Amino acid sequence: MPDLKASPSELGEISRHSLDSSDPAEAIIADVKHLASYNWIEAPEPTIVVPGSPALCGFVYITQNAVRHPNSPLEPLFRALYIEQPSFDIDSIDVVTDRNNVRQLLSFVNPTQRKNGLDSFTIQVDMTAQTAIFCRAETATYEIIGPSEFRGFGSEFEKSYTINQVMNSTGHYRIISYRLGGLCFLVGHETDGYISDPKPSVKDDLSTGDNLTEILHPLSLTLETTSTVQASVESELTIKREGQAVSRESLEIKTRVFHKPLELSEVTPQLWISQTLQLVRAYHQRGVFSRPEVENVTTAMKDWEKGNQDDIKKLIALVNSILRVTRNWGGSSIIRYDPREDKLVIKQVERKKMLPDDLYSRWNKTVRVNVE
Repeated sequence: MPDLKASPSELGEISRHSLDSSDPAEAIIADVKHLASYNWIEAPEPTIVVPGSPALCGFVYITQNAVRHPNSPLEPLFRALYIEQPSFDIDSIDVVTDRNNVRQLLSFVNPTQRKNGLDSFTIQVDMTAQTAIFCRAETATYEIIGPSEFRGFGSEFEKSYTINQVMNSTGHYRIISYRLGGLCFLVGHETDGYISDPKPSVKDDLSTGDNLTEILHPLSLTLETTSTVQASVESELTIKREGQAVSRESLEIKTRVFHKPLELSEVTPQLWISQTLQLVRAYHQRGVFSRPEVENVTTAMKDWEKGNQDDIKKLIALVNSILRVTRNWGGSSIIRYDPREDKLVIKQVERKKMLPDDLYSRWNKTVRVNVE
């Protein structure tokens, strides 16, 4: 069991060396389900469309939910979820989070999982019934690239090789659930596109490296008539019904200069957390791209999962430790990592609620046994 030391202002401290990797016997992601999706769109008020479809933009967001809806960055996730899954049992979920929070915790377990090491990070936590809601906390929520600055060709490549289906869209987000080590996760993440029901002929095209524009053509979805949904009287969020639900064949696009190839091991942890099954590694010379290919990375993800059981089991132990502390506290807290001290510190905090009250009413308030 991890060491949990606490001062009067702290709920607990967790050190890396104290994490136990002996349980469970096998730590694999199972029972993956696509639940919902949404797009942020450019509008005077915070506006999402559900279920939406892939869209891209040139403005570089670090965490778009926090930029467009700072009072409740996680509200869009829950609104989209309950529109597409009205009877979803939120009490069955142990952790609600975005992909980045899990990446940070996995990197704490093993800093070599990140090419450039582990920086400081903070995760906000709210306990509702027995569910921990993790909210990404960033000092900077967006970045503006000046005319004399360069951040690579990734955004322009995505705009050229994918099809924008929602007018004024600035980002597409998906919500999935899965089980890992006895815990149930609800995970939100941004995605770059879809591969919808690939046919054998398309697979043949992939092997010959045909143009990605042709491969992604199935993304041209038939959009439903737009209608507006009232979120709640307490919400500042506007919700529109638009788009069409598709399978969970998410696509991640990565671009690199040709003489610095992207190793699959660099991105596999990220793909594994969101169960993203398709990857594009696009290479360029001075901005001119060679013909990219779509790779199915299912086998690579499973191989990574088998080869990193020690880290994954420690990740499960870490999340269980966080749950134990935050459930016992029952209120709002933060998880903070400082590289100088090289440990996680959990502190209680006073802040406004993460979600509008009507969303909290979805929990049945039934008490489950705390993690021991």
